[in-house]
Amino acid sequence: MSFMDRMPGWGLVKGVAFGMAQMLRPKVTVQYPEVVQEISPRHRGRLLLLYDEFGTLKCETCFQCAAACPIECIDMGGVDTKSRFYLHWGPAEQYAERREDSALRRSGRPVPDRSFSAWQGIDLAPLQAIIAEEQYSPRRMLRILERTQETYGNLPVAAIQHISATTGAWYSEIYGIATSYPHLRFEPAASHEIAVCRCAVCSMAGAGRILAALVDALGTDLDGVSPDGRVRLTRADCGGEGGPLVLVDGHPQSSMTPLRATEIAAHLRTGHLPAGPPA
Repeated sequence: MSFMDRMPGWGLVKGVAFGMAQMLRPKVTVQYPEVVQEISPRHRGRLLLLYDEFGTLKCETCFQCAAACPIECIDMGGVDTKSRFYLHWGPAEQYAERREDSALRRSGRPVPDRSFSAWQGIDLAPLQAIIAEEQYSPRRMLRILERTQETYGNLPVAAIQHISATTGAWYSEIYGIATSYPHLRFEPAASHEIAVCRCAVCSMAGAGRILAALVDALGTDLDGVSPDGRVRLTRADCGGEGGPLVLVDGHPQSSMTPLRATEIAAHLRTGHLPAGPPA
């Protein structure tokens, strides 16, 4: 170590001198595409997904990017070649403790997804009018999404893609905004709703067995919708009063058992609610 390196503040002087030298360096303009600048092997650019002339994503869902991601931030999904199963790959599939944090699983789609349709056609004329009235501004994205849901009843995939294409906002950003607000939903509104309290008191009283029976009968997990779109299974809060508390379309049900829960779920899916003990 030299004498200068021992001087207090010498490192700061060297840093400022280096910054000034970089500032005063002449700027070099590369005549692209005639001249192609060399890219560092460690360069990380923006991931840009391409769409074909029909609006279909050109990604083949080979999952290689998710498998090779060094920081495991890629979580992706798609259908198989016969559109039978909805496949996932990413941190939520590799680590069970992070499974519920998957953006794809928050959308409520089970695997295999019998209700999944890759491209549900919608009339984009009302949506285009909404975007024009909001001046194509990404800053008004929440208002655009709210008006889109008022028009279509939910946020279809085709609508989100059209919003992304016309406003210039990234699809992932729009999806992130939509999942941050509980009043925005990706699935159509269900005709009926069953809510189960999962507090410690209700769980000890058998809420877990009732929930398992409802999951089997409805074909969806908690916070999801049955494949026919009729019944939504969600959470309730008894406030510690005990139970188990089960709400059907907002009405508490007494003497609830797994068998009766299965009967109620089956009748709600067919449009008829069986008579039961008074609440």
